[in-house]
Amino acid sequence: MKVSVPADRNQIQNPDQKQSESMDLLTSTQSIIKDAVQKLGFTDEMYELLKEPLRMITVRIPVRMDNGSIKIFTGYRSQHNDAVGPTKGGVRFHPEVNEAEVKALSIWMSLKCGITNLPYGGGKGGIICDPRKMSFGELERLSRGYVRAISQIVGPTKDIPAPDVYTNSQIMAWMMDEYSRIREFDSPGFITGKPVVLGGSQGRETATARGVTICIEEAVKKKGIKLQGARIIVQGFGNAGSFLAKFMHDSGAQVIGISDAHGALYDPEGLDIEYLLDRRDSFGTVTNLFSDIITNQELLEKECDILVPAAISNQITAQNAEHIKASIVVEAANGPTTLEATKILDRRGVLLVPDILASAGGVTVSYFEWVQNNQGYYWSEEEVTTKLRKVMVDSFDDIYQMSQKHQVDMRLAAYMVGIRKHAEASHYRGWV
Repeated sequence: MKVSVPADRNQIQNPDQKQSESMDLLTSTQSIIKDAVQKLGFTDEMYELLKEPLRMITVRIPVRMDNGSIKIFTGYRSQHNDAVGPTKGGVRFHPEVNEAEVKALSIWMSLKCGITNLPYGGGKGGIICDPRKMSFGELERLSRGYVRAISQIVGPTKDIPAPDVYTNSQIMAWMMDEYSRIREFDSPGFITGKPVVLGGSQGRETATARGVTICIEEAVKKKGIKLQGARIIVQGFGNAGSFLAKFMHDSGAQVIGISDAHGALYDPEGLDIEYLLDRRDSFGTVTNLFSDIITNQELLEKECDILVPAAISNQITAQNAEHIKASIVVEAANGPTTLEATKILDRRGVLLVPDILASAGGVTVSYFEWVQNNQGYYWSEEEVTTKLRKVMVDSFDDIYQMSQKHQVDMRLAAYMVGIRKHAEASHYRGWV
């Protein structure tokens, strides 16, 4: 079974290296949360509550493989904070999934939901597996086994899963069906990212890229740049990156660089995006068809107006931040810019739109899907796009104003906006 995911995530790292990076991700997330809580005037006890998930479950999932053997998989589900409402977040299938990563990403989901003013806390799940080496039947049995293992702590009013790395609408359909069997009634609101025929929302597939596009449109206004004719580099050509490249091309911008796991393509006169989209495979790979490629790092340092890291984490670091020539950086990937690099870009006057804002389109349309499931009335793609635009524009403005008011970079401002709602709800509930 082929699952459409961002290409750069295909690379498998050393497990110890991945564990270390995940711990760094969790630690850096906690560090910014601490700064945000202090800037907002909350107590140290509030930070102690919000720095870790309220609930973290580890499950063991026995699956009968096609050869008749039984393989035991390890899965996780993290629920960061449910003071505002049910938790919400994706489920990833990946050989490098680990507890620290799942915890950190559940905190990020809380921040995204706070930024977009959704009635959710953050959740995240994952299973340690390599779906590219599993058959269709094995993936179905694993998906159903995961739902059985976590069924007591999830549901439309408890915790709502969604697709993530190496999972798609088919896997969400199996999970919804299994949950409905357990509860003995149809439960489309249990999960989002489903096929439209099973209660999925129009516009869900392109939601993340749409959200990034809207953030770019707002950012160019702040910098006094016209989007039409602007030179854009997109690092990563998976789901988000490829749709974004198309949206930018259709808007009249000039996409001069794209990349995948094998390398990057760059042409200062502009790339033929339609041609590239037509030839990319299901994993977003296209550069292997060309001989004149450059490295991902070389692409990042090319001259452009807008740089969009849409691949993997830690791409813009203290080592290359001084060489970034873009005036706007919009993070479509999770954690592509380190904290040190963020400070360097801010000092240089580069407008950085942080990941927890730029990639919030996905969870926003997931919320729309949940609302439509609950009311049994479904919207057109145009209506979904209109509602998404309002949420993203309002969220961008809130963070930009917070940044200006407190004289902090956009990342810290986003954390301040994102964590405030959960802190206030926890306070009113009397938890802290």
